[in-house]
Amino acid sequence: MKRYTSLLGVVMSLRKSPMTPARLEANRRNAQKSTGPRTPRGKSQSRLNRLRSGARSRLYRDLLLALSDAPPGTIVETARAALTPAQPVHPLFAQLVEIFRQAEIETAVRYARLLSQQDF
Repeated sequence: MKRYTSLLGVVMSLRKSPMTPARLEANRRNAQKSTGPRTPRGKSQSRLNRLRSGARSRLYRDLLLALSDAPPGTIVETARAALTPAQPVHPLFAQLVEIFRQAEIETAVRYARLLSQQDF
């Protein structure tokens, strides 16, 4: 089985198992049971989920601020320090770290081009 290790050390499988007719039918039966919250209290609680783990969560904001203040070349280390082992699995956090990493690389490339174009 092929495996991929992300920048934050999370191991993921790149291989999907084939969908059999039995598995497809089981998924359909299970989907009929999974209809979300039905009571007013359950609905009101589920509305707050995005504040706990989404882009509006305190953890996301703290990670964003930590990455913004990170010295050059320490984006991944800063992310590891700011997140617990369970949190980097969330795709939102991994995506944020990747955006900052790519921006750092692009900035370094632009700076190198600027230096190479100047006459000394």
